[in-house]
Amino acid sequence: MSANIEQLRMRISAELAPCEVRIRDDSAAHEGHAHAGEASHLTVRVIAARFRGLRALERHRLVYAAAGDLLAGPLHALQIHAQTPEEAAGNPA
Repeated sequence: MSANIEQLRMRISAELAPCEVRIRDDSAAHEGHAHAGEASHLTVRVIAARFRGLRALERHRLVYAAAGDLLAGPLHALQIHAQTPEEAAGNPA
């Protein structure tokens, strides 16, 4: 696992106290594109109670805030799937 992925996982965990964080490296699909590199294009799935009552945009902002300066450096693209525990279990609140 790359250092970028581990840093992102640690930051999300510290900021959002999620039940689950899954990160997939999609960088290989962007080979040859500008900014392509190891762990530069990621998909993240975050399940956190902190998302309750928040719209998708607000949830994404929280994840981007947790990523912080990683997005200005090694990470180029971040696809986010942010859910509450209820949504992840198939029982939207």
